Amino acid sequence: MYKKLKGNKKYFILDMDGTFYLGNQLLEGSLEFLEKVKEQGKHFLFYTNNSSKNQAVYVQKLAKMGCNVTKSQIITSGMVTAYHLKKRWAHPKIYLLGTPLLEEDFQETGILLTEQDPDAVVAGFDTTLTYEKLSTACTLIRNGAPFLATHPDNNCPMEDGYIPDCGAICAFITRSTGILPKYFGKPYRETIDYILDHLNCAKEEVVFVGDRLNTDIAIGARNGATSVLVLTGEAKLRDVDSSDVKPDIIVDRLVDLADLF
Repeated sequence: MYKKLKGNKKYFILDMDGTFYLGNQLLEGSLEFLEKVKEQGKHFLFYTNNSSKNQAVYVQKLAKMGCNVTKSQIITSGMVTAYHLKKRWAHPKIYLLGTPLLEEDFQETGILLTEQDPDAVVAGFDTTLTYEKLSTACTLIRNGAPFLATHPDNNCPMEDGYIPDCGAICAFITRSTGILPKYFGKPYRETIDYILDHLNCAKEEVVFVGDRLNTDIAIGARNGATSVLVLTGEAKLRDVDSSDVKPDIIVDRLVDLADLF
C-alpha cells in the first residue's frame, strides 16, 4: 500500500525496536531516513512504550549506533504517565511497580512514591519486580486505590525471544483483584495528547510510524492521525489482512517512507 503522504505532515513519531533498529543493530537506511526528514524541513521524535528505561539510556543506546539525538527527541510511556498523574493530582502520591530509572523519573517530576495511602497504584515494565511488590499492589487496589499502567504490551522483544512486559504484570494483578488497569501508552489518547502538547501541533501534522498494529498503528487509526506500518518488525502483510486496525501506508523499510514525501 504505497501512496503519497497527504497534507502538511511535519512530525514523524518513530517507534524504535523493529522500526529504527533491531536489538543493537540499526536497520538499513534508518539514518538516511532521518537525513531526508531534515532535508525536507520536517522533524522526528522517537517514542517507546518501554517504561523500564528513560531518555538518557536511549540517547546512549542510539549514540552507540551512530545516531546522535537529544533527550528532547525521545518520549517514553513513563513520561506520558507521569504527565497525566500531575494533571489529575497536584501532588500525586503513587505506589509504583517500576525500575529504579522509572522511580527516578517520577520523583523528578514531583511525584511522591509511597505505599501509605497512595492516590493510585501504577504498574510499569518492572524488570525488578518481586512477589512482595505484587502483593502490596494487589492489597492497595483491593482497598480502593485506582489501578493505572504505563502501557499495555504483554511481551518485550529481545534478541533471543520475548520477556514478560507491563501487560503481563497487569494480568497477574487483575487475576488477583478483578480490577482492570487504565493504560496510558500507545495506542491510548493520553499518549497522542502528550505528543501534541509537547510539539505544540495538530494531529493532522503528525505521522505515527511503527511495526506493531495494536499500538503503533492503532494510535493513529483510533485518533485521526496518519499511521505508517513498516515490515521490519512484528507485523507482516498477512496480519494486516486479518486485523481490524489498518495503516494508512505500508512500506518495506523506514527509509522507503522518504520516497512518499
